[in-house]
Amino acid sequence: MPDSVATNPSAASSDAALGADSSTEVQASPAMPEVQASPATPAAALELGATESAVPGPVPTFDQFGLSADILRAVVDSGYTIPTPIQAQAIPVVLAGRDMMGAAQTGTGKTASFSLPIIQRLLPMASTSASPARHPVRALILTPTRELADQVAANVQAYSKHTPLRSTVVFGGVDMNPQSEALRRGVEILIATPGRLLDHVQQKTLNLGQVQILVLDEADRMLDMGFLPDLQRILNLLPKDRQTLLFSATFSGEIKKLAATYLRNPQTIEVARSNSTNANVRQIVFEVPESDKSGAVTQLIRERGLKQVLVFCNSKIGASRLARVLEKDGIIATAIHGDRTQGERMQALDAFKKGEIEALVATDVAARGLDITDLPAVINFDLPFSAEDYVHRIGRTGRAGATGDALSLCSPNERKQLADIEKLIKRPLEVMVLKVDVPVRRESSSAPRREERSGRPERGEHRHARSEEPRRRSTSFERSHSRQQPIDDFFLKPYEPSAASTRKTQDDAAAEAERKNTPRQPLAALLGGLGMPRRTPSGS
Repeated sequence: MPDSVATNPSAASSDAALGADSSTEVQASPAMPEVQASPATPAAALELGATESAVPGPVPTFDQFGLSADILRAVVDSGYTIPTPIQAQAIPVVLAGRDMMGAAQTGTGKTASFSLPIIQRLLPMASTSASPARHPVRALILTPTRELADQVAANVQAYSKHTPLRSTVVFGGVDMNPQSEALRRGVEILIATPGRLLDHVQQKTLNLGQVQILVLDEADRMLDMGFLPDLQRILNLLPKDRQTLLFSATFSGEIKKLAATYLRNPQTIEVARSNSTNANVRQIVFEVPESDKSGAVTQLIRERGLKQVLVFCNSKIGASRLARVLEKDGIIATAIHGDRTQGERMQALDAFKKGEIEALVATDVAARGLDITDLPAVINFDLPFSAEDYVHRIGRTGRAGATGDALSLCSPNERKQLADIEKLIKRPLEVMVLKVDVPVRRESSSAPRREERSGRPERGEHRHARSEEPRRRSTSFERSHSRQQPIDDFFLKPYEPSAASTRKTQDDAAAEAERKNTPRQPLAALLGGLGMPRRTPSGS
């Protein structure tokens, strides 16, 4: 039975909390559970009963965890001094070498909660040698999406920049050769997506025989995306004697089954009530007919003056269609989803972070792991089919103590999904009726499919002008062709062969007759004739 540590931190926050950058933007509580932070802390001192709660105590600092001076220097370089609740509880457990299950919502600083102690544990084996043999993979971090892998890798590199440890990231959608070169040079910490990791294993560019620490980040999403067979293959390639850390937003039955199979007496840490939502995020649901949703998004963006908003759709085609409609309404928008290349997705995300794009339309998979500093609002164009995805979506705003808005559009056929969400978060949502004043732009059913195949935007910028143009062109065409044109009698005569063509026909007939009357002689088989006759001149 796994041990458990549970807290419900307040919504108060500190700008000094580690994780306010990249993928570890967090809330920090003024009252942290007291944790003895030392690598030598006995495991028994960290264990609490399954129903026992941590007693609030003084706020710890990172130098109390027994981290090396190089790691603390990197933390200071990032400008952080106060750990978040998940960091305060998880770092000592990881340093003690125990398996762990961590229930943490997005934006709670969980990346630092495992990356900092992993770097500390690997430091005694760090080497300045250039030999790849001195840099085997000792820590493996698996993530469900490319974007999350890239962000975790950026954090690991930032926290280990003053140490000799090497790290790299591998994910699909890009060329394998640069990744293979980095692996051949040797790395101690590898961040990867399951599919691309197995590709490198198959290509024999990666050896997992010396992995000591495994991290399954956002394990619930990996199972939702169907990675369980890949995870099982990877886990079977790893040494049995290892430390395994599992992080998930929720502890579903599948997650518990996975933990029971591959974790050894794990300690469970929960920093907040499961499936709870951030108190700093105001959640509003607008009742809107399905046909008015695109206009509703435009209206909400304009009325609220949103210059940076993340819009969620349930389908790739729907995301592309909505991005086009927003562009036609004068809003700078683009879409990211599974059909976009990795380069296109990263380029769109970078432009969005820089403020060059006002609305980023995304599917759940593409947006998993996205971290945008000070994102003011998210809009649910479609209510998610899974209520848990709603919690993940709205967790993109209201980070690091900032406030944010979660605006959801609900059509009459989505009321069941709304009820499921309210049941999951255990409270009713504020529902308002939105009168859409923005003209609704409708697209033909063939337009999105054509763009999905070609990857090119629709031709023309104004639908009404485009729809009227064929009628104008048709009228002028009929008017110009209704006039009677003079006709030359020559074109009404039947075909009559000329004298030259008649003479040529007669010459051809004479030549053919002469050819038929030419005598033939046998042709030797060695010359390819097999006894077939060959024509010879009549005089031979």
